[in-house]
Amino acid sequence: MNRGAIKLNQVTLTFGTGSHAVTALENLTLTVKPGGFLAILGPSGCGKSSLISSIAGFQTPQSGELLVDGEKVESPGSDRGVVFQQPTLFPWKTVRQNVEFGLKSRGVPGPERHNRVDRILLRVGLSEFHRHYPAQLSGGMQQRVGLARVLVNRPRVMLMDEPFSALDAQTRLLMQELLLEVWEEFRMTIIFVTHDIDEAIYLGDRIAVLTRRPGRIKALLDVDLPRPRSAQQLTEERFLQVKRGCLIMMREESLGAPQLVNG
Repeated sequence: MNRGAIKLNQVTLTFGTGSHAVTALENLTLTVKPGGFLAILGPSGCGKSSLISSIAGFQTPQSGELLVDGEKVESPGSDRGVVFQQPTLFPWKTVRQNVEFGLKSRGVPGPERHNRVDRILLRVGLSEFHRHYPAQLSGGMQQRVGLARVLVNRPRVMLMDEPFSALDAQTRLLMQELLLEVWEEFRMTIIFVTHDIDEAIYLGDRIAVLTRRPGRIKALLDVDLPRPRSAQQLTEERFLQVKRGCLIMMREESLGAPQLVNG
């Protein structure tokens, strides 16, 4: 049975109180099917990272319903892995030690732990670097370690908060291709936050465009490009049509045009 269904119903998340209160998300309603790949676009400060934090269990909404596979999200859990903009690795641990940290903390027996780590390191192309420390790796390789650290726990949901934004263009494309490959293999549900419209279209099955703060759903777009995806699709007419629509909506929100909330 596929797992990883996400449901948000009228979720509101506010930081601070009184005159200092800032509402990041307001009455946000969203459904993601198991194994789906949803990209999130929106202007800076619209609540994209707050959405990731809420689903991860790091922040608790003041109102609304937030469910993963029908269960209320009340705290972080190994069923939801998070990949941040910076890989946040333990600098004193080797690649292998970083990747196995979660398994070891949960008491997974040594033989199973080693087998799972070996498989993931091979899958992300880091087997020969398993004894290296983070400072000995490039930015792209560090982000591979961060990705492996999540995948090894076999999460139902992977939450990604602009994970490739600090990488150069070539490395970013390689990481996008790797992500699509591992998603096709493991079929976890992915929510991927990005400022890059091309990246959102290239990766996602659907794109959720958020309004300016407080974040609500402005539009949900289906990306009907065939899979497996390739870089050649970036110049196809259907890709460009979706991109033009996203550009218009992003510009409306960035300039403070009237909100057109859908959901």
